[in-house]
This record gives sequence, structure tokens and C-alpha cells, in this order.
Amino acid sequence: MAGCVLVSHQPSGPKGYVMRKGKEAVLKLLRNGEPVPYRQLLKMLGVARGQERNRLDEMLDTLLEAGEIVKLPGRIYALPGAAGALRGKLSMHRDGYGFVMAEDGSGDLYVPARYLRDYMNGDLVEAQVVSVRRDGKREGRVTSLVQRGVTSIVGRFESVGRGGRVIPDDDRLGHDLFVPPNALGGARDGQVVQAQITSYPSQVRGLEGRITEVLGDANDPEVEVLTVIKKFDLPHVFSPAVLAEACKEPQEVPPEAAAGRVDLRERVTVTIDGETARDFDDAVSVAREGEKIRLWVSIADVSHYVPEGSALDLEAYLRGTSVYFPDRCIPMLPEELSNGICSLNPQVDRLTMTAEMLFDAAGEMVESRFYPSVIKSHARLTYTIVKRIVVDAEAEAIAQHRELVPHLKVMEELALRLNKKRSLRGSIDFDLPEPQIVLDLQGETTAIVKAERNFAHRIIEEFMLAANEAVASHLEGIPVPALYRVHENPDPVKLKDLAEFVFSFGYQLKVEEDKVSPLELQKLLAEVEGKPEERLINEVLLRCMKQARYSAENLGHFGLAASSYTHFTSPIRRYPDLVVHRILRRVLAGKLSGKERGALEARLPETALHTSRRERIAMEAEREMVDLKKMQFMRDKIGEEYEGFITGVAPFGIFVELVELFVEGMVPVATLPSDYYVHLEKSHSLVGERSRVSYRIADKVKVKVAAINEARRQVEFALVASLESRPLQRPAGGESYPRIPVKGKRPKPRRR
Repeated sequence: MAGCVLVSHQPSGPKGYVMRKGKEAVLKLLRNGEPVPYRQLLKMLGVARGQERNRLDEMLDTLLEAGEIVKLPGRIYALPGAAGALRGKLSMHRDGYGFVMAEDGSGDLYVPARYLRDYMNGDLVEAQVVSVRRDGKREGRVTSLVQRGVTSIVGRFESVGRGGRVIPDDDRLGHDLFVPPNALGGARDGQVVQAQITSYPSQVRGLEGRITEVLGDANDPEVEVLTVIKKFDLPHVFSPAVLAEACKEPQEVPPEAAAGRVDLRERVTVTIDGETARDFDDAVSVAREGEKIRLWVSIADVSHYVPEGSALDLEAYLRGTSVYFPDRCIPMLPEELSNGICSLNPQVDRLTMTAEMLFDAAGEMVESRFYPSVIKSHARLTYTIVKRIVVDAEAEAIAQHRELVPHLKVMEELALRLNKKRSLRGSIDFDLPEPQIVLDLQGETTAIVKAERNFAHRIIEEFMLAANEAVASHLEGIPVPALYRVHENPDPVKLKDLAEFVFSFGYQLKVEEDKVSPLELQKLLAEVEGKPEERLINEVLLRCMKQARYSAENLGHFGLAASSYTHFTSPIRRYPDLVVHRILRRVLAGKLSGKERGALEARLPETALHTSRRERIAMEAEREMVDLKKMQFMRDKIGEEYEGFITGVAPFGIFVELVELFVEGMVPVATLPSDYYVHLEKSHSLVGERSRVSYRIADKVKVKVAAINEARRQVEFALVASLESRPLQRPAGGESYPRIPVKGKRPKPRRR
């Protein structure tokens, strides 16, 4: 249709002339840069009703398909660029469609599968918005490839004739990799391998490559870890140059290194961490001053040991963060630093950067200062020990740490003040249970239990939040270019849906000018506490929140209700914290020249983008490793029944998390009682058209372990019973249940 010519009923007038030009006429009308409504197009082109309008509609659809024009809400047409071009990472779904996650934070762009045949999950692409729905959701197409996101794949090898193929571990890639006979690398059937891509998919050929490494047997725990490392391309081996620089550092602080620093070695300072922690970033100390309490948060001075531009620094930047698996850590820095001279071990001198803050009785910070320091931690405490002393008042624990008890009681008081202050301003706390994987000596999962979280965790959390906020406010007040930890307001469309959703339960959520106050969300959480719908509304609210990220621009932190926030307290394991330390040290030393300010302003946006990416990759790898351990744990549980609750719904099934085991699996829609199931997105439910049976997030169910899908690393359940007795709520946001057809055949049950 691109070359079709429309015939006008007004051939003698100017409009008739435009109509005869067809496609060129439409494009010419849009080249002035102004979007044109459909009715105005009809008028300008002199199109009458009937066949002419049908031909114009076909032409517009063809131009849309080709990406030559875009459609905006209200059936308004424009040239590409009017709706916005964007750049971002392509995230593919296993069913073929995908989303471009915009680098500018403007949201995701949906791309249909037909536009993605030449692209792969992880590619950095440029895309064009083709249409925008009334609810703000955008659809588009990829216009160009910026950079391939995947250069090698990890998967299971299968022999095919004289050659073979690699079935990717990541089903989002959407392609098997074919290996010619001369590139097998000695791989055998069933082994896990890594293959280098030599040819990317196109319309005329598939994905091809050569095997570069045989990782081993798929059921070997070490191979499983290595598979995740390779899949996410996690740097896990330090180069000789990096290790040489790390080994040059002495494991004791020489006297000259402490010169010129504030000496805090006589202060009672402690570290409080988990039982298995080996790298101690932070140490704390307190002192009562009348009604006020002074807090010292001393953080390992990693910037002293990692010079900017050194091999250590470049490797730390590449990694961006430490990655934590159930049985090991892939550190950002070599152990000589992370567990050695940088770690604030007890009874040894350590170089630190200290945030000293004074808080009044209301938890308001009335004074702060920052400086390089030297400390000597008096004790390495664990969260369990502190709980036994502060919360349980256990006599034996108190007797063992008698000299520290008064300090811990002051810490408890200050933490309560700080928490109350944060709560009053609207800080949102999602205290959701997290699983802890228990492994045996062979690396096999023996149990999955709820990770303990007690008030001792809250003490350290409050102190770290206070220090991070104080440093951010100080740098912003100077002002100086800095790296902030930002958390933007929830998406306006999701907010509107949330308000409509909670209204169906009788709750009000005030949304003004597409924004909501954190205090309003906190109020909502308080209202639903202890109610049957508490978990449901908590889950839906959590899905509305955007992901926190790093930014060179201070956009505030919505979740903490903080106008200024950064990451300062974990430089051993997070590169952004190291950047903030360097900036703070230069400011304190008065060595930040105008030229350095300019260099920082130019460099920080890329640093923020890179470290945000590395954080997301680390989170995905950690989640995959935990899911793998859970799947292994469930292999011998097939046929057993458990109670659980629905954590997600999709057109192809419902996701259920077991209450007892913290394991999530899927109930395929094909295994549900025979019906035609409709996915109501706004209501977060799957509804049977005939039976009106509803499966919704947070509903309690009983399921049976049906199978373990090794390829997708997924546990599959079969529904035994629904344990909900509540009446079915009407769908939110104007959604309605589809009517049952009166005539014709009923649609077949959806099977995916």
C-alpha cells in the first residue's frame, strides 16, 4: 500500500491534487513538525467517506508499520521524533516481544515480536515511539543497533549431525546457537558450555558460533555457579596487575598514615554485622550530651588504598559492586583489601572517613562535620548478640559484654528517635520477609528458612541512613558535583490504577497532579495493617514503585522521603560510595579546583549510568542463583502439597510462593479448572469467564509440586484448592468481566 494513489472526488481543487499524490501528500503535510489529528487529515486531503477513507486508513497503517509516521493518543499523526526517540537496553520476553528500558528514565517502550527478529536480549538499541495509548503506555520499534549486549552464550550442548547446537540457559535470547563441526571444542552431549557468537541472527541465517569453554556437568554445584557467572558476564578473576597493587598495601596502618587525621582510637567503637560477614565497612560510636545524642559513623577509607585511575580502580569500576551468592561472594576488591587492611576488624588501627552528627530529642540533626580519621574497633558484634542484649535483656550476653551495654542502650534510644523522625516525614518501610538458603558442605540446599531480622538490624540501618543523608546534604549545600542515590515518584499511570484499586476496598489515596506524597502511602500501609487485604495492597503498592538508581542530578529519594540522599557507607562493596568518598575528601582538603569540577560534571553521568547497570546485573545474578538453589531443593518434593499465596498473575498462569519454604513456582493456566481465563491487569487477577472464579495476588491457595522445569529453572505447581472465602471484588479502573457469548461457539480455554 505504500505506493498506492487515492482518487479524489474533487479532482479540480488543490485538495484533489494532494489526494492524487497519496503517500507523499501525507508526509508533506506532517513535515512542518506539527502533529495532525485524523479529522484534520481528512479535511486537508479532501477525503470523502467510504472507499476513500478506507484507502487512507490502509495507507496510514502501512506508514505506521514502516515507521515513517507515528500515532499519538487521540488518533493524532506525526513524523518520527514528535513522539520521541529513545535509547536503552532491550529486554526480551521468552514469547518474542520485548521492552526497551529507556536510559533517560522515561519508562519502558513495548516492542512487538515482529520488529525484533534481528535483535537479542541485552542489546543496546535506539528505538522510535510509534504510538502512545491514552493510559500513557508506549509502543514502538527498534530503529538501529548501538551495541550488541551478548557476545557469548552459556547453555547445554546437543549433538546435531556432525555439528551441534547450544540451547541457551537464558530463554529470553530466543535463539539456539548452531555450531559447525570444526568448532565443537570437544563438547559432549549434555555438558554446559560457553560459546562465542560468530554470526548474529538475520532474515537469512540463524545464530551461529563456536564453543570456547566446556564448563562441565550440569548437576555439578560448581558448574552451576560458573554458569551464572558466565551468563551474566561477571568479572570474577582479578588480573595479576590488580593483585600486585593490592598486595603492595601493608596489612597494618603505619604511624605516618595516621598523621593529620582525627584520632578516634580511644572512643568506644563497635562493628555490628551478620554472623558470616568478613568485610566490615562501618563502625559506630555514640555519646549522650544532655538530651542530645552524638553519633560517629566511621567508614573504611578505601579511597586511601585505591588511587583513582589505578588498575585496582579500573577493575572496581568495571565490577561496580560485589555480588553475593548463597555460598560465596564475588568481591569488588581483592581480599587483601576487602577482608584485610580496609576491613574494620577489631582491636587493630584502621583508616576511616567519619561522619559526626548531633541529634536532638526529636531525632533532628542539629550539627554535623566530616573528616578523615583513625579508629580502633573495640568489638566485632553480630546482630544476634546485640538483640540478646538490647531486646531480650539476656543475662549471659549482658555479662559477656558488660562494658558495651551502656553504649548499646544509647544506640537503641537514638535509633528509635531517628526511625520516628523518618516515619513522621513519610519514609516508607517495606519490611518483607527474605529467604535464607542453608547449604551443606557439597553446596546442596538443605533448607530454606526465613532470614532473621531484628532491632539490631534497625539500629545500623538508621545510622547508615542518617550518615548517607548528612553527606548528601553537605555536598549539595556547598555546592559541588556529586553522585546521588535517587528514587523518583511512582509512575502517574500506575498511581492512578493504585488509587482505583484500593478504592474498591474502601480506602482513599490522594493523588494530586499525577503525584502522591510518601506520607499518603505510609498512611495507606498503616490503615491496611492487620487486615485481610494487607498483603495484597502491599504487593500492588510495591509494584508501583520505581527502582532506585544513581544520578549526577539530585532528584530526591521518594521512598525515604529525603530531599537529598547518597551512598557513602559501603565503599568496600559499592563503587558509587568510593566516588562519594573521593569527592568529600577533595572538598575537605580544599583541593577541588574549577577544572576538577568541570571534569566531575562531565564524568559523573556516565558513572551513574554504569554503576546503576552493574547493580541491576548483580541483583539479577543473585536472584537467579537463589532460584536455582530453590529449584534443586524441590527436586525430591514432587507430589507433596503446601499452602501458599499468589504473588503474580499472567495470561499464561499464576505464580505462587509457598508459606513454609519461601519457594515460588507457577501454576500453568492449562492446569486450572476448565474455563476461559481472562487476565485483568488493573485488578491483578485471572478470572474464569464462565465460572467467575478469580485468582488474585495475595490469595491463599493449596498447591501440589507437579514438576521441575530444568530448562526454565522453574518449579511447576498444580492447584489443589483455593483457600479464599472473601467475596469477589469488582475489577478496578473501569475494567469489567467479559460477557459470555450468546451466539456462536464459546472460545476454547486459553492454553499457553
